[in-house]
Amino acid sequence: MDPAVQTMIDNLEKNTGKSLDQWVTIVQQEDFKKHGEIVKFLKADHGFTHGFANLVAHKSLKSDAGSASDTDELIAKQYKGKEHFLPIFQKLKSEIAAFGKDVEFVPKNAYVSVKRKKQFAMLVPATKSRYEVGINLKGQEPSGILELDTKSSGMISHRVVINHEEQYSKELVDWLKKAYEAAG
Repeated sequence: MDPAVQTMIDNLEKNTGKSLDQWVTIVQQEDFKKHGEIVKFLKADHGFTHGFANLVAHKSLKSDAGSASDTDELIAKQYKGKEHFLPIFQKLKSEIAAFGKDVEFVPKNAYVSVKRKKQFAMLVPATKSRYEVGINLKGQEPSGILELDTKSSGMISHRVVINHEEQYSKELVDWLKKAYEAAG
């Protein structure tokens, strides 16, 4: 299990007096079908912060990457209808893995998180016509293909948009390498 998720699970019980399993049972008794309903319920009725409510909602619906039994299945779902972006993902994965033995690829439902000691990139098949590479380089001025991120709530600081394989560049790999080095 991801250490950050385990820390949240441990803190959930410390902060609320109930374990994750107990909260999942409470939520399931309410028979919610949607993530947002669960989050709203936990925040309004139980004083949860958004982070804890989000965790319990995902675990209740088994909609998080940690609940998936097969990470290859997560990647297949991400690229369904966007298969033309798989070569970009494979090329990026290969280039990034060559940065060092400490690189970790963590598939989520909608993207693949790339970590060293902390997340330094996200590989996102955003739409059928847009692939996004999120890069964590706080304080870096936008330059060339690197633009500031305004959408991901602080999970990354910059992004590079790729619309087709020809836009894959050495400049992108260089920015990723810089983020990898900063994450060490």
